[in-house]
Amino acid sequence: MLPYSTVIFDLDGTLLDTLQDLADSVNYVLSQHQMPTRTLDEIRRFVGNGVGLLLHRAVSAGTSPQLEAQCLAEFRAHYTDHMADHTAPYPGVLALLDSLAQAGVRTAVVSNKFDGAVKGLCRRYFGDRIPVAIGESQGVARKPAPDTVFRALAQLEADAGGTAYVGDSEVDIQTARNAGLPCLSVSWGFRDAALLEKNGAQRIFSSPAALQAFLLHGQCDEFRP
Repeated sequence: MLPYSTVIFDLDGTLLDTLQDLADSVNYVLSQHQMPTRTLDEIRRFVGNGVGLLLHRAVSAGTSPQLEAQCLAEFRAHYTDHMADHTAPYPGVLALLDSLAQAGVRTAVVSNKFDGAVKGLCRRYFGDRIPVAIGESQGVARKPAPDTVFRALAQLEADAGGTAYVGDSEVDIQTARNAGLPCLSVSWGFRDAALLEKNGAQRIFSSPAALQAFLLHGQCDEFRP
């Protein structure tokens, strides 16, 4: 018997390396308004809580709410046109998803990225491998609230009791906890193992192959706090 019949994934930093495209769109907007641009490491620290907070952290201190809202709208437009310039699945991710599908494991993505981008990126890079993809939208609380997780489970017609949550950040750890799911953390994304451990990670995997071995066979030679 498989350890889990359903796996819900975070997107950015877990399945897709989106960092460069996020940084490029942020810095495009900052440059348009004569604000200092941000480094890739700064953007890495800023992501995880939705694009609204990403832009809030990136704009200059003292930026008015009106200008910040304008910057957010400009970011959304630019990112929609450029979100696949450099983005790609992490090595081993497609093999992981294929192996889960072949084993009959149901999969979904829940993300704090805006819903149109989540669905578009999942279609582009994963096709039928990810049948349910849910992002930030009006009326649904974003992570770490469990709402998007519960919505994904409903669309998959899946039981929470057989579900694992996979993510790369402290937000994902909190989301899994709030949803009552075990969290399988990955350290190949936007946060390192030390930060994940500090935030209460249950298990930390350094590669999709190691995660695959655990999800399909219960084998785990990786870090376990």
